[in-house]
Amino acid sequence: MASRPARLLLIGLMAASFSLSGCSGLFFFPDQTTYITPDRLNLEYSDAFINTADGEVLHGWWLPAVTKPPSEGDIASGKNAKGTVYYLHGNAQNISSHIMNVAWLPAEGYNVFALDYRGYGRSTGSPDIEGALHDVESGMRWLIQQPQTQGKPIFLLGQSLGGALAIPLAAEWQQRNEQPPLDGVILDGTFAGFRAIARDKLASFWLTWPLQAPLSWTIPNDYEGTDYIGRISPTPLLMIHSVLDGVIPFANGETLYQAAKEPKNFLQTDTPHVATFALPEYQKSLVNFLRKAGEKKEL
Repeated sequence: MASRPARLLLIGLMAASFSLSGCSGLFFFPDQTTYITPDRLNLEYSDAFINTADGEVLHGWWLPAVTKPPSEGDIASGKNAKGTVYYLHGNAQNISSHIMNVAWLPAEGYNVFALDYRGYGRSTGSPDIEGALHDVESGMRWLIQQPQTQGKPIFLLGQSLGGALAIPLAAEWQQRNEQPPLDGVILDGTFAGFRAIARDKLASFWLTWPLQAPLSWTIPNDYEGTDYIGRISPTPLLMIHSVLDGVIPFANGETLYQAAKEPKNFLQTDTPHVATFALPEYQKSLVNFLRKAGEKKEL
């Protein structure tokens, strides 16, 4: 076991590292490996490239809905879809490792647009909180301009980190009365706040436990989910969290749900972290939510 002076030195070096690198090391773990492409899942897809205002190029996948339209061209475009789900993935790897979470939605009649934040997959740049928030809004603005989304419901689905990014995006979209409005927001395995979860994770490791308070204060708290989630209303909200989530404790989902306003629903699950849609019963719960929220748009 290391001596006390050695342990203190190591802790000091880690603290300095966090101070210099900011919070990126806690929240973002991208890679550029392609794990699977949608065609391997017998899905039509196309690449999307989005230029951001600060000079980055973001990559995403467009997966058209599988419907029964009058022409093959409509199959490829997804024009006859029931709606579109804008998918924001978790903090590790890239869209190719997360795509299975939403690959079943086209067969249910929904288009899917999955985006990689800067530094992930084929997207340029290096990730940080401000940059990722900028990216998800850039993706939203690209999405609403696509002909396949015109006049159809648009839903925002964020898992884990993706949910933490989805909350301020949805809240500001609602508060600014942006058009078209979102028709529903789904948060799965999302943490209650960047600073809160950073402190929780630092406290769980004996080496950083003594510095959990000072290190957590290096995390900006301008976009905490608990501060923003109430502003999503009156957009329908579905909160999903597993009692068996070993990454983001269940209490985070409860805290966010309490801070949210109506209309809202809570789906308590029992799967590993963001493995919700591996089970057909939870797929059905999501489809029911999408259907009901989509019907309200048509009224």
